[in-house]
Amino acid sequence: MEQLFQFVGNHPFLFFAFGTVGGLLIWSFFGEQLQGIQSVQPQEATLLINHEDAIVLDVREDSEFVQGHIINSLHIPLSGLSDKIKRLEKYRDRPIILSCTSGSRSATAYHRLKKLGFEKVYNLRGGLMAWQGASFPLTKG
Repeated sequence: MEQLFQFVGNHPFLFFAFGTVGGLLIWSFFGEQLQGIQSVQPQEATLLINHEDAIVLDVREDSEFVQGHIINSLHIPLSGLSDKIKRLEKYRDRPIILSCTSGSRSATAYHRLKKLGFEKVYNLRGGLMAWQGASFPLTKG
């Protein structure tokens, strides 16, 4: 134990860097659970789409959406979600899977929809990067 204190005293920057990396690693594994976000992997999302008639809501900006998106996804950019929430009312009883590039913006949309009373809301963990990583198709247009 004495050696640990000596090491920390001699290498504070290294100890701080180690603590930061460790904290970020823990956050990457448990961050969504700590924020209360219910996430699904791409494989789970396809099951929801195919068996429970889930819709995919893409919250990326227009320029990102036209470069490639999940087939049949609904597009409402995060910046306009509050103004266009009425478009989602008809899907209130269906599962809604939120997607963006990495899962970050869709996490913000998740909280907004939950506040508005949408119950069956899921965040696509890892976003479209994870979707493509699982070799699932995107469509352009």
